[in-house]
Amino acid sequence: MLMIASLFCGLIFGWGLLLSGMMQPAKVMAFLDIFGAWDPSLAVVMAAALAVSVPGFALAKRRERPILATKSLWPAKVGIDRELATGAALFGVGWGLVGLCPGPALENLATLSPRVVAVVAAMAAGMVLGDVRQKRRPPIRDEEPVRAAADG
Repeated sequence: MLMIASLFCGLIFGWGLLLSGMMQPAKVMAFLDIFGAWDPSLAVVMAAALAVSVPGFALAKRRERPILATKSLWPAKVGIDRELATGAALFGVGWGLVGLCPGPALENLATLSPRVVAVVAAMAAGMVLGDVRQKRRPPIRDEEPVRAAADG
């Protein structure tokens, strides 16, 4: 059932990218061109995503456990650190250079464009390097006892 739900969510996400035009790198680049022919439609897409996700996360946090899993897997880290800032900067630079973030890049892979294949290959290499780096780091201590103590 979890696989069917994941497939359904992926299809909805992909369909939304297609309908909104976010699969077109030129549309993203036009959003980033604030001093030229600026296209605000990406801001509308982001606002719509927030309008759906904020209430969804609020509902999910109220549940004792997820519908299709045994427990919720909320992030243990809540602060902004160097690792997060570096990842965000790399994401932003990559997005600004080619006009594709991971979702549209994977969807555009169906075109077999050499440029898109190169972007997806670089993205996959970055993910592998990130996993290797993460496995070499000491594990993050469990934050649950700290949160439970803080909640009183």
